[in-house]
Amino acid sequence: MKVALINENSQASKNALIFATLKEVCDQKGLQAFNYGMYGKEGESQLTYVQNGLLASILLNSKAADFVISGCGTGQGAMTALNSFPGVVCGLAVDPTDAYLFSQINGGNALSIPFAKGFGWGAELNLKLIFERLFAEPAGGGYPKERAVPERRNAGILRDVKNQVYRPLPEVLERIDQGFLKETISGEHFAEYFMANAEDGKIKEMIAARL
Repeated sequence: MKVALINENSQASKNALIFATLKEVCDQKGLQAFNYGMYGKEGESQLTYVQNGLLASILLNSKAADFVISGCGTGQGAMTALNSFPGVVCGLAVDPTDAYLFSQINGGNALSIPFAKGFGWGAELNLKLIFERLFAEPAGGGYPKERAVPERRNAGILRDVKNQVYRPLPEVLERIDQGFLKETISGEHFAEYFMANAEDGKIKEMIAARL
C-alpha cells in the first residue's frame, strides 16, 4: 500500500515532522510512504489546499498512491478541496478515534488533519496515534462490527454516486486551468515518484506531457 503525504503552503514548515511520523508508522506496518511536499524550502513550488485536492485526485486515480494524507490549518479547507475532485473520499481527523472510525465506517482513501489549530504540546504524539489507528485494520471493517454490511453498502453507494456526478479525471485535466495544473505537479519529487508508481496509462501519459 502506497501512502502519500501532501502539505499545503501555510503548514509547509511542519512537513519534515509530519512525514517522519507518518513514515515511522508506515514502516512498522509494511506500508510505503512518499513525501510530495511542500517541504518548507525557500522558493519551492507552492501548493494551496485546492491544489492539494487536484494532486490527491491525480495520485489516487492513477494509482500512484492508495491513500493520501493531507491537511491545512484547520483541516477543513483541505478536506473540502479533496472531496471536490473525482475519485477522492476524504475525512477529517482531529484525534485517533476520528481516524479509526473514518477508516472502518467510511473506508475512504484520504484524510485531512489540522496542522495549526490545536497543534501544540504533544502534537507529534497525537499524529503518531492518528496514523496508527488509521492503519490499524483493513479499511471498511465496520464499527461496530455488526454494522459492517450496511456501512460497506453505503460506502459503495457514495462511490457510485460520485462516479456519476463528477467528471472523469482525464476530462478534468483537459478542462482545468493549465497553469494551475502545471504548478500543482511542479513539486521537487513529483515526477520521480509519480512516474515510478502511476499505473493508469492514460492519466500517466497526460501528466507526463505536462511535466
